[in-house]
Amino acid sequence: MATLLFRKPRADTDPVDTRRAIIDIGSNSIRLVVYDGPPRLPAVLFNEKVMAGLGKSLGETGAIEESSLALARGALARFAMLAREMGVHDLRTVATAAVRDASNGKDLIKAAKAVGLQVETLSGLEEAMASGMGVLSGIPDADGIVGDLGGGSLELVRVVAGAVTDRISFPLGVLRIQAIRAKGHGALDRKVAKMLRESGWLGRGEGLPFYLVGGSWRAVARLDMHLSKFPLPIVHQYVMEPERIARLGRTVSHVSKAKLKSVAGLSSGRIATLGDAQALLTSVLKHLKSTRSVVSAYGLREGLLFSTLSPEARREDPLIAAAREEGDRLGRFPGHGDLLNQWVEPLFDDETPDLRRLRHVSCLLADVGWRANPEFRAERGLDTALHGNWVAIDSTGRAVLAQALFTALGGGQQSPEPLPQLASPDLLRRAQLWGLAIRLGQRISGGAESALRRCSLKLGNARLAVKVAPEDAALYGDSVERRHKTLAEALGVEPELRQ
Repeated sequence: MATLLFRKPRADTDPVDTRRAIIDIGSNSIRLVVYDGPPRLPAVLFNEKVMAGLGKSLGETGAIEESSLALARGALARFAMLAREMGVHDLRTVATAAVRDASNGKDLIKAAKAVGLQVETLSGLEEAMASGMGVLSGIPDADGIVGDLGGGSLELVRVVAGAVTDRISFPLGVLRIQAIRAKGHGALDRKVAKMLRESGWLGRGEGLPFYLVGGSWRAVARLDMHLSKFPLPIVHQYVMEPERIARLGRTVSHVSKAKLKSVAGLSSGRIATLGDAQALLTSVLKHLKSTRSVVSAYGLREGLLFSTLSPEARREDPLIAAAREEGDRLGRFPGHGDLLNQWVEPLFDDETPDLRRLRHVSCLLADVGWRANPEFRAERGLDTALHGNWVAIDSTGRAVLAQALFTALGGGQQSPEPLPQLASPDLLRRAQLWGLAIRLGQRISGGAESALRRCSLKLGNARLAVKVAPEDAALYGDSVERRHKTLAEALGVEPELRQ
């Protein structure tokens, strides 16, 4: 028998490069995700799924089809071997609705054990808890209803103030919807209304956002992004209004599978259930009375990781944590970003907390382009901000961050596409000022911490003063003077050197 891979408790003192992995045996797909990096926001080293369709026959036979079991056995054997080859020390294998509900679910658990995997079969409420925690991991200020749509079940979870409160599971997985809709026009809507009413969830989302978890609902969002020509191909925190989602139903019914396969990021395995996922989402939003839907790329798997962290670690800002890790990894001088943020702060003491947070992230990432060809450093900064694997930031925030890095890395005060489509001119102008201030700080210090600590900025009386001690006068060279003048001009004041 293969060596048993098991999950052992993780202490906050474990090294940040410890590799962890989760095998998620869902009703629609089986997936292996391997993580590494800081516990608060580990990076994904590997991600693979097999569309086994374990739950597709549950409604008719109550059992998993043999063909699906065969696919699952192969996937589990491969994933167990890959985890060993990758040096994963903390592997957790979980199963959800299909294995939980199927009469032959134990056959799959037995097959997993044969390749060294210990399967945890999550209850509906445990599944809901993990999904809610996953959303909070990626959107810490989430306040609304989480809806996690799997192949066999739909979990609804209330999240508020960084915590999961109420949660419930319904047998409304996307693989069950076709059979319900086949009973006639309006059958699905009536069933959703009845279930929500009897469970006390009818109208529970009034005035609140609805956070979408699960590949089927992400597929709906991908289609909407394609149709609306949204300029940023990042699904996390993408927003859709109920009216747009309702209209998508007509689109799905009239568009050929060939055209759907051409939609960027839309998994071909999700196309068959796209219409059912859209119809369920429309009905759930209607009866919950939610005002809008917000996509979460984080769900059950991330929630399982998040739940192992200490309360202090959970409260850490995931965007700041990830930016600090990336800045230290790619920058020349680890830790320089935090000091740089403190150095430029006197120029921006009137900013809101949200803007201060984005400025801090800009400073943490200000050196990510130095290894690039000098002609393309600004573009590297732009790409890092727009397409980096960040969470707890929306498309507007990404655009503001991109502008700051583009300017800081020598791109000037222009706003390249698609930034003007994502953020207002005022926000982009503010980010340009951050970039110019960062550029000045990096030049005067050369990135050295001690040099930056011995000089300072002051804005007042129509002057932007750079104060340098007499013994450090040599720091204020020609290139520093030019950047000082550029920043002062952008602020509408005169530059001044103080010694």
